[in-house]
Parts: sequence; C-alpha cells; structure tokens
Amino acid sequence: MAGLGRGFESLIPTDLVDEEFDPTALEDKKESQLKELKVSEIVRDEEQPRREFSEEALEALAASIKEHGVLQPIVVTKEEGKYKIVAGERRWRASKIAGLDKIPAIIRTLDSQNRLELSIIENAQREDLNPLELATAYAKLANQFNLSAEDIAAKVGKSEQTINNTMRLLTLPDEAKQIMVKEKLTEGVMRPLVSRDEATIKKVLPRIVKEGWTARKVERYFATTKQKSSAAAIKRHEYRKEEDTLTAKYNTPVTITGRSLTFKCKNETELKKLIQKLK
Repeated sequence: MAGLGRGFESLIPTDLVDEEFDPTALEDKKESQLKELKVSEIVRDEEQPRREFSEEALEALAASIKEHGVLQPIVVTKEEGKYKIVAGERRWRASKIAGLDKIPAIIRTLDSQNRLELSIIENAQREDLNPLELATAYAKLANQFNLSAEDIAAKVGKSEQTINNTMRLLTLPDEAKQIMVKEKLTEGVMRPLVSRDEATIKKVLPRIVKEGWTARKVERYFATTKQKSSAAAIKRHEYRKEEDTLTAKYNTPVTITGRSLTFKCKNETELKKLIQKLK
C-alpha cells in the first residue's frame, strides 16, 4: 500500500473520522476489535514503503500525546503473536517517545481488513451519500488503510483534486457540518467556507441557508469581501508616514482612519500630558 504524503497527512488530521458520518461504521464494528495494546507487542510492517519520519514532527506529536493522549487508534493485524501496524505508525512511534506503555488499537484480521476496504470503496461510489459521508469514507481509506489521495482517486474513479477537496469538508466546525446535513447543502456551497475562521462561518452560513445561495454566489461573496478588505487596507496605509511622524512627536500611538485622527493613551495621566502638548 502507498504511504501517506506529508501534505496529505497534514490536510486530514487522524482524529477526523467521525462515526456519525461513517457509512461503514456498523460493518466496521463487526469486523474490528478495539483494545489497548502494549506498545512493545506492536511491530511495524517491514513492507510499508514509508520509512522516513521527521524527528521534529514526531517530538511535536509526542508532546501532544502526553497532553491529550492518542486521539485516533492505530490499526493492526495479528500475525505470529505480534500486532503488525497497518496504519498509524507515526502515532505508535510518537507514543514510544512519549513513554506510553499502551496505545489504543483497532485489531482486524487481514481478511476483514481487505473486506472492509472493499466495502468502503463500494460505499464511496454510491450516489446517495451526503458529502460528509463521502469525505469520511475517503478519510477512513487514508487513515486506516494507508492510501494516498492518488490511490483513493484511482480506486473510486475520481480525480486526486476531487478527493482532496471533498476531504477538506471534514475540517469545518461541527456546527457547520450539522447544518450542512440538515439543510442538504452541497459541497460546492460549503467548500468556500473551509478556509474561513469559525466567526466568519457563523456569520455567513445563516444567510446561505435563509437566502438559498448557490455555490457561485458564495464564491462571489467572498471575492467581493476580499476586494473590500484589500481596498480598506490600502486606505489605512495611505497615511502611515503621517501616523509614524505624529506618534514620534507626541510619544503616543496615532491612527488615521477615514477622516478621523485618533490618539491612544494608556491612562488619564498620559491623556493630560497629551492635551498640554496639543494646546
């Protein structure tokens, strides 16, 4: 199986496979066993092509594991008294660095692992899945089967860019995901929200729902907002030289916005001193 590329791995964190949107969750429970395994009982798959791991990234993950624990179980198959890693070698390595004795693991037989992979691929080709279910199916193939975006694209008959775009929906806030499902919003409508902060999403999403915005209208809204922000930034910087000169002259921060000139004083004493200078 192909290893995850660095960019792909950072795109979809390992804790985003939410059972609520997992189309194969029930089947997975039949095929899998969740246990805490001793780290010493687990071995890497020597046939796994990925062998290079950034020490800096592993140390960062180990620090996170010390604070929060392992958020997503690794996946293993039992062979010759040992548990061979199918997916999650980074988490296993980081857990050893963090000094963990045990780690949560999904145990499957090789046959059940293969059956489940085929089932997920079949589900990912269904037309009745909502975009979040589809995104979760892709994320599961990435996180539990070590498939790259390119591998998934080949297996489901879509482009690599399509796979990545759909998976990005999983980074939306939970509230936005719930609204997306409830209101049956399309991927095209929601995709422009993926890169926005939560406050912006909370502000614009009710309008999208209430006014029935199309994907094109959402894109146009953000394009217009960006233009206005850029224009405002240019206007703000128009008097930067004057702001710096006045700040130095009166020893207090000065900003010029529109037709207003503002002096910022830390306390009343500074304000009184400034008033005297201005007289």
